[in-house]
Amino acid sequence: MQYWLFKSEPDVFGWDDLVAKGDQGEEWDGVRNYQARNMMRAMKIGDRGLFYHSNIGKEAVGIVEVIAEAHPDSKADDPKWECVDIKAIEPLPSPVSLDQAKTEPRLKDMALVKNTRLSVQPVTEDEWKVVMEMAGR
Repeated sequence: MQYWLFKSEPDVFGWDDLVAKGDQGEEWDGVRNYQARNMMRAMKIGDRGLFYHSNIGKEAVGIVEVIAEAHPDSKADDPKWECVDIKAIEPLPSPVSLDQAKTEPRLKDMALVKNTRLSVQPVTEDEWKVVMEMAGR
């Protein structure tokens, strides 16, 4: 299993919106960055991810699961843009903010800390464990 971070603007599509989709989940569409698209191509069903609110709160708020591997983005005019489908698994007991991540020495190399702009990011197994610890899980 691999781990990822999915950024979303909660005023557009937030954690509660994904939870409302239930087990059918949602297409993680609209990504128009080659690096992020290539990461989605590497995702497998069952991979886990952090659901991160990017503009309000700037914090990881929940755990998601990849439920469909990369496929053409249904909202893209060009088939080169692909996406995965994800579903909500559970909220984090305590959200983990970007500021908290930046002050945690064990996360100094985390993509979120080094490159806060990328909308889909890899998370190492060690980073995942640290974030889960920080979240009280």
